[in-house]
Amino acid sequence: MESHQHRGNLRELYLGNNNFDGQLEFLSFNRIWTQLEFLDFSSNFLTGPIPFNVSGMQNLQILFLSSNHLNETIPSWIFSLPSLWQLELSDNHFSGNIQEFKSKTLSRVSLKQNQLQGPIPKSLLNQRDLYYLLFSHNNLSGQIASTICNLKTLRVLDLGSNNLEGTIPLCLGEMSELWVLDLSSNNLSGTINTTFSIGNQLIVIKFDGNKLEGKVPQSLINCMGLEVLDLDLSSNGFSGDLPVSLFEYFEAMKIISESSGTREYVADISSFYYTNSFIVTTKGLDLELPQVLTTEIIIDLSRNRFEGHIPSIIGDLIGLRTLNLSHNHLEGIIPASLHQLSVIESLDLSSNKISGEIPQQLASLTSLEVLNLSHNYLVGCIPKGKQFDTFENSSYQGNDGLRGLPLSKDCGGDEGVPQVTTQVGLDEGEEVDSAIISWQAVLMGYGCGLVIGLSIIYIMLSTQYPAWFSRMDVELEHKILTRMKKQKKRH
Repeated sequence: MESHQHRGNLRELYLGNNNFDGQLEFLSFNRIWTQLEFLDFSSNFLTGPIPFNVSGMQNLQILFLSSNHLNETIPSWIFSLPSLWQLELSDNHFSGNIQEFKSKTLSRVSLKQNQLQGPIPKSLLNQRDLYYLLFSHNNLSGQIASTICNLKTLRVLDLGSNNLEGTIPLCLGEMSELWVLDLSSNNLSGTINTTFSIGNQLIVIKFDGNKLEGKVPQSLINCMGLEVLDLDLSSNGFSGDLPVSLFEYFEAMKIISESSGTREYVADISSFYYTNSFIVTTKGLDLELPQVLTTEIIIDLSRNRFEGHIPSIIGDLIGLRTLNLSHNHLEGIIPASLHQLSVIESLDLSSNKISGEIPQQLASLTSLEVLNLSHNYLVGCIPKGKQFDTFENSSYQGNDGLRGLPLSKDCGGDEGVPQVTTQVGLDEGEEVDSAIISWQAVLMGYGCGLVIGLSIIYIMLSTQYPAWFSRMDVELEHKILTRMKKQKKRH
C-alpha cells in the first residue's frame, strides 16, 4: 500500500527512444499514475491498442507515443484529459475518428501518419494557445472551416495527404505567426483567393496535388521569408501568364550557392515541428525528396495551364539547378538568356507551344544533364558541342522543324551552320553558300554520302532507338508505379 502511495507521486516518465516492445496494459493500473504529468514512450516497438479503461491520469499534460506500432482507435479518455497540453501520437496505425477535445490548453497536437478519418474536430479551432497542428498522411475528410483562422498563435498547419474538400479559406494569409501552410495532396478546388498580408512569417506554402485553378496570387510577393512555394504539380490547373513579377523577387535564386562543409536544407524547421518533403519532376522522373539542400534551387511549374512567353528574367536566376515548365500552353521563343543558368542540371520545356530556334548559346551549359524540348514547334539546327552531344532523340521528338544530330534530318557541318548534304545538286532551287563548301566536302558528299548515311541509319536503328525505347519504358513504369501509390493513398 505504501509503495503504491509512493509511486502515485510520479510526475514525469521518460522512456522514449528505447527498444521496449509489448503492449500498454500497465496504464490500466490507475492508482500509480494519479500525479503523472509527462509520459514519453515514443520511438519504441510497442504494439496493440492504448487501453480504454484508464481513469487515473487526470493530471496528464504531455503524452508522447509516436513512432510505435500502436493500433485501433484512440481511446476517449485521452480526448477527455482536462489539462492536456501536448499530444504526439504520430507514425502509428490508429484508425477511427478524432474525437472532440475537452482541454482548452492545447499547444501541440500531432496525429500525422496514421489511418484516422472523419472531420477536423471543431474543438481544436477554439484553442487560444495552439502552435502546432499536424494531421497529414491520414484519411481525414470534410472541409477546412474558416474558423481555423481563429488560431492566432498557430505556427505550423500541416493537413497534407488527406481527403479534404472545398476551398482554401481566404483568411489563411492573415495568420501572422504561421511558418508552414501545407494543404498538399487533398481534393481542394477553386481558386487561391487568399491574400497574404504584409509582414507574414511564412517559410513553406504547399498547395500541390489538389484541383486548384485560376491565377497565382500576386500577394505572394509579401512572403519575404518564403523558402518553399509548391503550387504546381500535375493535379492543378493554374492559368494566366507565368508570374513574372514574382521571379523578380527570388533574390536567393540570383546567387550560385556553393556547397560548403555544412549541409544546409531548405526550410530546415526541426523535424519535431514539421517534416518537409517535396515531390519534384526533375531529370525526367517524379521524385519524392525528403529533404532538399539549399544549393538545390528548383522551379517546377509543370502541368498547369500557364500561357504567354517564357520571361527572359529567368536567366537572372543563376542559382537554378532545375527548371520545369513542361505541359503548359507557353508560346514564343526560348530566351537566349537561359545560357546564364551556368549550374542548371535539368531543363524541361516539353509539351508547350514554343517556337523559333534553340538558342546556340545554350551549348555553354556544361552542367546540363537532362534536356527535354519535345512536343513544341521548334525549328532550325540543334546546337552542337559539349552537353548537346549527349542528348538523344527523346529530347527533341515532336518538333518537325528541327534538324541536326541526333535527329535523322541532317543539318550540315560544324557549329550548326547549314551546309550541303547528299541532296545538293539534285534540288536546283536550293541556294548554297559556295564559300562554306570545300571541295573535300563535295567529294565526300558525293562519293561517301550514301554509304555513311546508310551506316548512320543502321547504327541508330541498332543501338540508339532500342536504348531510347528501353529508357522510356523504365521511366513510364516508374511514373505508373508512382501514380498507383498516390491513388492507393487517396482511396
